[in-house]
Amino acid sequence: MTVTALLVSHDGARWLPAVLAGLIGQTHPIDRVVVVDTTSRDDSVAVVRDALAPAGPDSSDGLVVEVVPGSTSYPAAVRRGLELAPAVPIGAEDEWVWLLHDDSNPDPTALAELLAAAEASPDAAILGPKLREWPSLRRLLEVGLTITGTGRRETGLERGEYDQGQHDEVREVLAVNTAGMLVRRRVLESLGGLDEDLPIFGNDIDFGWRAALAGHRTYVVPQAVVFHAEAAHRGIRRTPLTGRHTHYQERRAALLTLLANVSGRSFPWHFVRLFFGSLLRVLGFFAVRSVGEAFDELAAVLSVHGRPRQVLAARRERARRREGEPVDVRRLLAPAWLPYRHGLDFVTDLASALTGQAADVAERRRVARAGGTAPTAAQQQRRGSAEDDEEAYLTDSGFVARFFTNPVAVVLVLFGILALLAAREAFGSIVGGALSPVPSAVGDWWSLHTATSLPLGTGTDVPAPAYVLPFAVAAWVMLGHTGAVVSALMLLAVPFAAWGAWRLLTVVGHLVDPRGLPRWLVVWGALTYALVPVTSGAWAEGRFGTVAVAALLPWAAHAALGFVDPDRDRRWRAAWRTALLLALGAAFVPGLWLFALLATAVVLGAAAVISPRLLRERDSWGPPVVAVAATPLLLAPWLVPLLTTGSASGLLLEAGRLTVDQVTFGGLLTGRLNDIGAPGWLGAVLGALALAALVPRRTRVPVVICWIVALAAAVVSGVLSHLSLDLPSVTTRPSLGLFVVILQGTSIVAAVLGADAYLRRLDEHHPWWQRGLATALAVAAAVVPLGGLGWWLTTPSNTLERDAGSAVPVYMQQSSLLGQEHGVLVVGGSVEDGITYRIRRDDGTTVGEDEVLTLADEDTALTDDVRTLVSSPTPAVVADLGARGVEYVVLTAPADGRISSLLDATGGLDQASAEDRSTRAWRVDRPLDPSALGGSRSWWRTGLLVLQGLAILAALVLAAPTVRQRRQEQVDD
Repeated sequence: MTVTALLVSHDGARWLPAVLAGLIGQTHPIDRVVVVDTTSRDDSVAVVRDALAPAGPDSSDGLVVEVVPGSTSYPAAVRRGLELAPAVPIGAEDEWVWLLHDDSNPDPTALAELLAAAEASPDAAILGPKLREWPSLRRLLEVGLTITGTGRRETGLERGEYDQGQHDEVREVLAVNTAGMLVRRRVLESLGGLDEDLPIFGNDIDFGWRAALAGHRTYVVPQAVVFHAEAAHRGIRRTPLTGRHTHYQERRAALLTLLANVSGRSFPWHFVRLFFGSLLRVLGFFAVRSVGEAFDELAAVLSVHGRPRQVLAARRERARRREGEPVDVRRLLAPAWLPYRHGLDFVTDLASALTGQAADVAERRRVARAGGTAPTAAQQQRRGSAEDDEEAYLTDSGFVARFFTNPVAVVLVLFGILALLAAREAFGSIVGGALSPVPSAVGDWWSLHTATSLPLGTGTDVPAPAYVLPFAVAAWVMLGHTGAVVSALMLLAVPFAAWGAWRLLTVVGHLVDPRGLPRWLVVWGALTYALVPVTSGAWAEGRFGTVAVAALLPWAAHAALGFVDPDRDRRWRAAWRTALLLALGAAFVPGLWLFALLATAVVLGAAAVISPRLLRERDSWGPPVVAVAATPLLLAPWLVPLLTTGSASGLLLEAGRLTVDQVTFGGLLTGRLNDIGAPGWLGAVLGALALAALVPRRTRVPVVICWIVALAAAVVSGVLSHLSLDLPSVTTRPSLGLFVVILQGTSIVAAVLGADAYLRRLDEHHPWWQRGLATALAVAAAVVPLGGLGWWLTTPSNTLERDAGSAVPVYMQQSSLLGQEHGVLVVGGSVEDGITYRIRRDDGTTVGEDEVLTLADEDTALTDDVRTLVSSPTPAVVADLGARGVEYVVLTAPADGRISSLLDATGGLDQASAEDRSTRAWRVDRPLDPSALGGSRSWWRTGLLVLQGLAILAALVLAAPTVRQRRQEQVDD
């Protein structure tokens, strides 16, 4: 058998000496060597001539070296090499071509093992070696190749798997790598060589697939070993063919290979599947902060699917070169379930990255604070409290045993169950207090979010509140069940707040004390904080804005602690996580962003005085500034119109219907918003514990910081409590629920830190009265969460209801669903006491519309019409109501007889039935104008929505952890 070695090189001088030495040192002689260099910029050609010419036969017979343009593809270079080495006279049947790369170093016996396998398997047309990583020499790269239904290159190896002989079996495969491929020359030429549409990547799988369809067999011979550096794949070397977008070339090659070779019956399915699957991969890359690969993926799928003629031409070319019907190669392809396993692996890797990142934060901050070096994984595993050792001891005992022997886990789960039981009123649809009914369809929320002019009342340009977007997204995830969104918020807010407070107190404990806080203290703090929205009275009053921000606040504070992370990249990642959480909290309570803005200014101002050097480092002051500055971009479709329509008062309100804060000085101290909260003495006990936390000297500094934050919140809330907001419909005070939550939260953190310092100082040598005082304080502290939870369990809310009563008859409610022009004018009051009115449209005032109606300017023309209607109605006024989209007029119970008698006698008003005898109703007998409330969407509104979408996408990408593991180049000593 004659063997022609064909080597293609490009800037490979760093590997060529070893590769050529391996080529010369083969135990089986090579008849001819052809080297095609694609215009290397280094001395690759000289290295080849110096290494091979003296050792081989005459250069005109045994060695051919040619330089071709740098843009020459690998298939074209192979074709040129075959032209330089004509078929030997003894016949092409016995001639083999051995393809090598300039970064593939063959073991001395590689060629001999391949030829031995060829003699043992006469039907073999293509043979390939086992590829191991170079320069590590031990890690396996490939032992044969195949491809999955999603276009993934599949080797069947585990990540980083070492060669221990576990795959040393000659077997048939779909393809082998061109780095070391031994192929019969007649087969290579009969199939048209390698496909030039695949200039550098993917041509090995494509060629093997074409050969299999033509009836040829490909074998992998693990006894033959080639060491491969994978310079192009790893980005170590860039060529004109790869440029800076290696992933684009690889993915494009995978898509084209799959679509060009699948059967005609499955081609349509694969065409659609690969398109949408690639879009899903784009989102996956964004999720792990691989922005460049995401855009490469998108460009690759558009390149292939945007040129269907190229795909069809490739399929026709393959069909033309085949003789007879194609062979069934499904047995050589990857299993159909493999892509789903890869997807599960991705989700697992992402979850592990998130968990590992959260678990590692406290340790890295502790190390940075101590000025030491990071411990090894083994040291971290050995470090821990007695509880950690106990938990590790029980690792092999099973989940149930570990759970019931861990009192902390039992308490937390029991608390979650009792919290759900206490919040049982939230199961189903709830209204009352600050909660209006939810809309009937999720599309109503989407319409609120995207509309420029809202058809509420007589129409308004006041924007929908920012929380409408997360509500709409949540309802879409819940398959359109809008009621489940509010119910889930009210049900899960308390457990979610407990989880966040647990994480926050754990990190704070490690920042203050390298040993961390005792678990029971963390449990106490987490449970006490989780009950704040309940004991304050916000939950019972349906103030879902305060409830939501209380659940989000510890998570945002936990993310903000990342600003002091010693790692630069993690600080910036913390900035975007904080921005997302801050924006989500501000969507419910805008004051959260204003308070964060104030806190950032104070902290940076203090830093400028204490350590001016910090303000000269962008990586120090940049993350908190970005977190605060990004919030307006994330809330742009709400914030910009709010300011331009003169509705800036909405920045000082919270989500939901207006409620009256009854916060006094005592209420601030005890954390009570109204008189339906828990008994005030529970909050007084917490305040006393926070005050006692100032006594221990060891934690006095962090406790004082908590008190400074609390003092700032108290001062701001005190100022706001003396402000009056003159809204178009009512005069009210700013919402203070946020500041009550902040005050309670800082008190809890201070109490936990002080208790930790006191308990660590106390031992059996202290006097009995000190130990007795510690016991009394512990009992008092335990009363706070236990008393709050017990009060919640035994005191049902008298504000939240299952259903909201309505003075509008059912048939009118059904009519109002037909369109905006079918409005119902609801008039209440009497001539002596004054008249109130509102217009009901669609399904009435729902969640998301209350704030709009509160901030919308009064329609004075409509007020005049109503005034005329109840005093001296005329047909002209009735006609004007019809033009405003009013179909019915309802006079609520008890109806004023003088007004009803006037309306009975007014032309254009026909009496209508009402469900309550003391309620009167009339139908407007005038043409209704369907376009009365019609409004077009403005270009700037669309621009703001696009800006928000891009900002959210960018923030999610920049906040996500990186889970893709890149193989690092190892330096060979």
